[in-house]
Amino acid sequence: MAKPIVAIIGRPNVGKSTLFNRLAGERISIVEDTPGVTRDRIYADAEWLDYNFTIIDTGGLEPESDDLILKSMYAQAEIAIGAADVIVFVTDVKTGVTDSDMNVANILRKAGKPVIVAVNKVDDLAKYSMDVYEFYSLGLGDPIGVSAGQMLGLGELLDTIVSYFPKDSRGQEEEDVIKVAVIGKPNVGKSSLINRILGEERVIVSDIAGTTRDAIDSNYEYEGQKYVFIDTAGMRRKSKIKENIEKFSIIRAVAAVERADVCILMINAEEGITDQDTKIAGIAHEAGKAVIIAVNKWDTVEKDNHTMNKFIKDIDTELKYMPYAPKIFISALTGQRVSKLFNMIKAVNENNARRVATGVLNDVLIEAMAMNQPPADKGRPLRIYYMTQVSVRPPTFVLFVNDTELLHFSYKRYIENQLREAFGFDGTPIHFIAHNRKE
Repeated sequence: MAKPIVAIIGRPNVGKSTLFNRLAGERISIVEDTPGVTRDRIYADAEWLDYNFTIIDTGGLEPESDDLILKSMYAQAEIAIGAADVIVFVTDVKTGVTDSDMNVANILRKAGKPVIVAVNKVDDLAKYSMDVYEFYSLGLGDPIGVSAGQMLGLGELLDTIVSYFPKDSRGQEEEDVIKVAVIGKPNVGKSSLINRILGEERVIVSDIAGTTRDAIDSNYEYEGQKYVFIDTAGMRRKSKIKENIEKFSIIRAVAAVERADVCILMINAEEGITDQDTKIAGIAHEAGKAVIIAVNKWDTVEKDNHTMNKFIKDIDTELKYMPYAPKIFISALTGQRVSKLFNMIKAVNENNARRVATGVLNDVLIEAMAMNQPPADKGRPLRIYYMTQVSVRPPTFVLFVNDTELLHFSYKRYIENQLREAFGFDGTPIHFIAHNRKE
């Protein structure tokens, strides 16, 4: 099932990024005393009490501000609120409840999501414990005093966060439905593709980047197979905001990718592959999802005998970490090759969920090692005793070896290539875990 999403929200300079870094277990967000330093949402995976979830750091909420950058951060935070399952509203015990806090609280109440008030900078419980009670006035339930800097109260905060997560809704999902997230930067044609598939104007289509305000799920059935298409188009751009609209697409992709079985990464043929494309592709790759690369607006490109091969080469260069993803050149506007997507979706979904028996796996492993001997370091050879598959989505394999440090990336990639040749696995990443085993 999809990992829950936790959004960290609050006005600027209350310590959101410090809290995010503590929960993520590493220093990911820039932390600085200047309000508004964190302009982009940053996301990371976290774990607590066997719950895995995604946390999102946001720019500060200043709904009444005339500052263009603060307005842009507010727009990004709005998207995070919409995508979140749980919201952590960070406040500052040293400034007390401010008018901005009250404004943010009013926004969060309308969101209809579970909200936890984290009163930050409670570095001395004896000194500040009574001041925490002031934050009951926000009308959002029991405030929790924490110190992100001193790592105080984080256990209670995490316990409260995970208490809102579903225990396990996997059994409630329809097993025969394939969930497909259409991801990509704004104005690449995501909504147009879904409209072409559905045969109706279900999603607003416009040349203005980011005209779809909310993610939209569309049910569809094709040749007996049920699908749910998830549109991930970004926030509507405010005309006065000059910040790059591409920033608004990341959280949409994160939330949709977590829910999806298959991701269709759309690339604009007129623009070629861009840095933003590689960032969004990386989200799907790191999440272990099945991926199809769809190059849209192919009908508008002047072509010769080498155009397609050159485009494929460019994709392979920029997305060298996902050579497994099949590519298709389409036109959402004319419908060119769109129907071919369905067979590709079914195939990569099956590969992402494929299991291989341990005996068959080890036959392939033995043959692979016979053709290409494992490497040695300072005269000490790598020994791989056996391999077994431990999970799917993505297919994940454990290699039992004499020394994990001897298992170099290049030989792991060689084994991966042998598995792909033997079993297919087109469209899905493959993960490996190495374990030491005494000889």
